[in-house]
Amino acid sequence: MRPICTNCGTQWADRPQPPDHCPICTDDRQYVAPTGQAWTTHEVLATTHRVRTERDGDLLGIGITPTFAIPQRALHLRTDVGNVLWDCTSLVTPETVEALEAYGGIDLIAISHPHFYSAMVEWSDAFGGVPILLHAADAEWIQRPSPNILHWDGSEHRLSPTVCLHRCAGHFPGSTLLHWTAAPNGRNVILAGDTLHVTADRRHLTFMYSVPNYVPAHPDHVERTRAQLADLAIDDIYGFTWGLDIIGGGRAALDASIDRYLAAVGR
Repeated sequence: MRPICTNCGTQWADRPQPPDHCPICTDDRQYVAPTGQAWTTHEVLATTHRVRTERDGDLLGIGITPTFAIPQRALHLRTDVGNVLWDCTSLVTPETVEALEAYGGIDLIAISHPHFYSAMVEWSDAFGGVPILLHAADAEWIQRPSPNILHWDGSEHRLSPTVCLHRCAGHFPGSTLLHWTAAPNGRNVILAGDTLHVTADRRHLTFMYSVPNYVPAHPDHVERTRAQLADLAIDDIYGFTWGLDIIGGGRAALDASIDRYLAAVGR
């Protein structure tokens, strides 16, 4: 069996029995549910849930309904480096593969951080073994190894003239965002995952070591993020889940949010 943690959605490699615990959930950036550790499998999940595919802003979103584990949605991008799946979910079905093939399929997968590794190898295999790009600093969190996983290192990894991955540590050492300067309607967008956390007002961002446990990121990381992203044109910022997006004014929102955050933590 390939167990899937029902709390974080991470899939494990083949094993006779589920692990005693999920190290991603026992890490202090996540949590174990009050009901305790529980597991499912991809096959069982496909009988109780379905893939949700619909527009989120200008982009195609892919999630799971009813809500499962961390309720992230992935995004499908048609770029000059090929079709990119940004972040992953725990469920991929034949119907989803058929629907996405109609959009040109998937040529590579890039993921923001370990909480969204989920069933990344299932997704890769479903589209012919496409590469999965992960930052090397987070390699220890991979629970289902695959030859399709490719690590990159450093502070940025340019995939094409319009697509670049940026490491902005704070949540995880290798936390990553994707900057795309040729998004639909001529937009410059950041796909943030939890690397930058869009707040409930959809006008600001915050910076978290742990989102569910409300632990802020160290201000040194936030200062480095400011420097890393200083020269980027940003119209829109897409957060980790449906509708948690800043549409328009992304550059000003990021700058103001960094100032606000640093003031709040006494910098």
